[in-house]
Amino acid sequence: MQDRSEGRRVAESGTRAPGGYAPAGKNTGTVKPKGTSRIRAHEDLETVELRARKPGWLKVRSPGGQNYLRLQRLMRTQSLHTVCEEAACPNIGECWEAGTATFMILGDVCTRACKYCGVAHGMPETLDTEEPTRVADAVEAMQLEHVVITSVNRDELPDGGAGIYAETIRQIHERVPGCSVEVLIPDFKGDEEALKLVVDAGPEILGHNLETVERLHPEVRPGGRYWRSISFLGAAKRMNPSGLTKTGIILGMGEEEEEIRQAMADVREAGVDILTLGQYLRPSVAHIPVARWVGPEEFSHWKKVGEEELGFAHVESGPLVRSSYHAKEQAREVEAGAPGAISEVMEADIPAPAEVVGFSPLVQLEMDRNREGGR
Repeated sequence: MQDRSEGRRVAESGTRAPGGYAPAGKNTGTVKPKGTSRIRAHEDLETVELRARKPGWLKVRSPGGQNYLRLQRLMRTQSLHTVCEEAACPNIGECWEAGTATFMILGDVCTRACKYCGVAHGMPETLDTEEPTRVADAVEAMQLEHVVITSVNRDELPDGGAGIYAETIRQIHERVPGCSVEVLIPDFKGDEEALKLVVDAGPEILGHNLETVERLHPEVRPGGRYWRSISFLGAAKRMNPSGLTKTGIILGMGEEEEEIRQAMADVREAGVDILTLGQYLRPSVAHIPVARWVGPEEFSHWKKVGEEELGFAHVESGPLVRSSYHAKEQAREVEAGAPGAISEVMEADIPAPAEVVGFSPLVQLEMDRNREGGR
């Protein structure tokens, strides 16, 4: 088993130690390897080397402005995590200088081992019930008008962490009137009761990312299921038709043109209002390689397809776009549409690929699925 000091060595050296990958400074769980970085979909592709020169459109200024440093200090003093840091978002400098950030609740160790994600995988060891109060303290101190809340997956919890989400939303609304709240939630293993806890707390935007096309889904997102994610968004829209729903798809992992179009059409069938499209950037050698660089012109094409052909209320599409990019503007300007044809949760009782023993080479989710109090 990999200890945390080894994880730090991996992050600092940029190479993979025998125990696997772990970003530095994990403090809420035991980090485990992510498994192999090879997937069958890449067997006939010439993928991009990790240290290959990136196209000019992917280059951003290094963060370090006054507001960035202030927010960094605030996160540390409040013992909070941000997905901006954990997932190495390229927009961290721009967003933090503008005084916005995406908080990552429920710790910094995720029970799932997605092949593209920079967040550490392993077994969480704590549940911080005071976290909603500290997040609300930080939002109040930052005087935010819009806040995004996301999390790691906590598959070992009976509600997947939905209760912490709901309490965080309520406290922000109570403490900072006028601040809109956007959540980017896990699939809670298809648990509709858990989803309802979050929806009933009243977030202005409820997001859940599909991440990739159906063919690639089992290998790059082995803890989830394609139609479960899509239908979860449809169920959220059914529960609250006046609320905005949102999802994101990452390009450059080996998907083909028709698969992108189909994935966009599938999520639109669930009544999703907002779609984000961005370039996959490989966090480390332990993650799957980039299959191709997607140019700005292609992203512009998919924005046009999404808005003019498929009927999304808004598509945020570009190489550096991430789920929370320009989120405040979306909350203020986009109007919610009607529920879609897909409105009931699907695949809730079907094991995800990572839960099927023998589905090599995927990392298994090592937890007691028959735990007392589980759903």
